Amino acid sequence: MKIFNIYDISMVKVDDPGLKRYINLDAKLILKSHGRARERFSKAKVNIVERLANLVAVPGHRGKKHKIIKSDASGKYSRNVKVVLEAFKILEKNGNPVQIFVKGIENSSPRDEVTVIEYGGARYPQAVDISPSRRLSLALRNIVHGASDKAFNKKKRMSEALASEILLASQNSPESFAVQKRYETEKQADAAR
Repeated sequence: MKIFNIYDISMVKVDDPGLKRYINLDAKLILKSHGRARERFSKAKVNIVERLANLVAVPGHRGKKHKIIKSDASGKYSRNVKVVLEAFKILEKNGNPVQIFVKGIENSSPRDEVTVIEYGGARYPQAVDISPSRRLSLALRNIVHGASDKAFNKKKRMSEALASEILLASQNSPESFAVQKRYETEKQADAAR
């Protein structure tokens, strides 16, 4: 069984031992869970390509503010999947696009971040390890945000920008938005140790 009857995932390997349980690569013909997985840690049961397609729907949102509303972010699942499939078609020149995508996630998922500890009325930044599911969510979000920034008000289409962002992240290039965010997060955590 192949994803969308195009991409074979039997040879895809996850090298990061922390993310191995959370990167779901179940073979399904059509990746659409209809939001059925709702219990605790259910994100781990949703295929990683479907999670990417779901995040493409709202690429401009940062935090609680809806900064950018884009015309191609319509919320239609078929349109989002079309963007992902076009991006994978561009990535096919460099090998199996699902393997490239998984490598990009591994390279752009931060390991440490900073939280605020309140002790005796004073607040201190404290470095903490990130859970694997949060690492995966941050990596996916940063990949989509980077692609959105590269495509917004530019000549590049979203699918081209997504393909280039995934490729740069898989090569661990500092030009990738997601890899830059990972370096920033880990640098802040090192300073707060």
